[in-house]
Amino acid sequence: MKLLHEDRLFPADDATRKVARQLYKQIKGLPLVSPHGHTQAAWFAKNGPFPDPATLFVQPDHYVYRMLYSQGISLDDLEIGAPVIKDPRKVWRIFAENYYLFRGTPTRLWLDYAFEELFGLHERLSAKNADHYYDTISEKLQTPEFLPRALYERFNLEVLATTDPPLDSLSDHKAIRDSGWKARILPTFRPDSVVDPDFDGFRANVVKLGELTGEDTESWAGYLRALEKTRARFKELGCTATDHGHPSARTADLSKEDAAKLYAAILKGDASAEQRELFRAQMLTEMAGMSVRDGLVMQIHPGAFRNHNRQVYQKYGRDTGADIPTPTDYVNALRPLLDRYGNEAGFTLILFTLDESAYSRELAPLAGHYPCLRLGPPWWFYDSPEGMRRFRETTTETAGFYNTVGFNDDTRAFLSIPARHDVARRMDCAYLAKLVTEHRLDEDEACEVAHDLAYNLVRRAYKL
Repeated sequence: MKLLHEDRLFPADDATRKVARQLYKQIKGLPLVSPHGHTQAAWFAKNGPFPDPATLFVQPDHYVYRMLYSQGISLDDLEIGAPVIKDPRKVWRIFAENYYLFRGTPTRLWLDYAFEELFGLHERLSAKNADHYYDTISEKLQTPEFLPRALYERFNLEVLATTDPPLDSLSDHKAIRDSGWKARILPTFRPDSVVDPDFDGFRANVVKLGELTGEDTESWAGYLRALEKTRARFKELGCTATDHGHPSARTADLSKEDAAKLYAAILKGDASAEQRELFRAQMLTEMAGMSVRDGLVMQIHPGAFRNHNRQVYQKYGRDTGADIPTPTDYVNALRPLLDRYGNEAGFTLILFTLDESAYSRELAPLAGHYPCLRLGPPWWFYDSPEGMRRFRETTTETAGFYNTVGFNDDTRAFLSIPARHDVARRMDCAYLAKLVTEHRLDEDEACEVAHDLAYNLVRRAYKL
């Protein structure tokens, strides 16, 4: 028995499937470039073994425990939020008993890929074989071949970018560099904690930012200089991109005087909801200006209602699987930023969305005009076979392939990286094969596009 069929995700009809196979054959071995994600640099700095299957597969992956929680399984029983899982075998058994919940989901594809390709497990995970799975994975995790650096090389990773807050010392990135290991593990500048007034500890974070940079962050000018210095510190360690997880895509272009007044109101702590949103909007435009000057690629990941389940948030903290997509306006929201910087040579702004209705109506037309704009791949809830298909079908006719940036996995689950890239490559080959069999694209062109989508576009867009 095998978990993975060699023709998975390819078209059902023979002619199109044959073309998809040929395209995939030519790109499946290309190096993986992961320019945006949430793996931990500490794994590679310390290069210690992953502790157990539950810590590796369940605890960091909100796709997994979100689904389990939706069926009434307690996050306490899964030990979510615990610094160390006390009973990992129990957590694993709960996961295995409920593995059927992932039928039809991309999570199932990613997990089966890891189980079979990495650990040689061919029987579908269930309550019956939970302990066999656990023991097999545990044993292999203690071998040199499964240390983080060895897996990085086994995955044929060329670049892996983490996502890091501005107050991070980046000591793990420094340790990797100083170790002499030649892998490219790069930080990404994620300033939300010091630009979003609704972020927990925002005021204290701004003070700390000033202390770390030697700037007076009580003043608007000093605050901006502190951010510029921090970006420069990230660049010294190889950072090529910033990332912004704002509630909306709204931007603003206030005068220096009005921006300084707004900042003073924000620091005072009694700003209205509208003022806080206006400040976030202004900071996106400020960050765009900094990217024009320092060359960092800018990513915006808007449109998530964060921590929607208040009880889960209060008990388990941020990023515990209760974020929900919301409608997002791009045409009007981005206008102030684009009026200021949309035609700047050398500036790259990559847009993501959780609002699929915006693909053909707003995002593809915007990216099909403004030289700075590129469309990020389907993200989060839509990092899925059908999500990828809808993305190509609704954006290609207007934006083409070359105003997109290939694929990035955006994952906290390290072992899912090759699986996610494999899904994306298969889906792109399936889409291209359809164009070939419909005589809308020649096969040699489809082969070239497949290479670009899998490898070339991401390297170009993220300046790698």
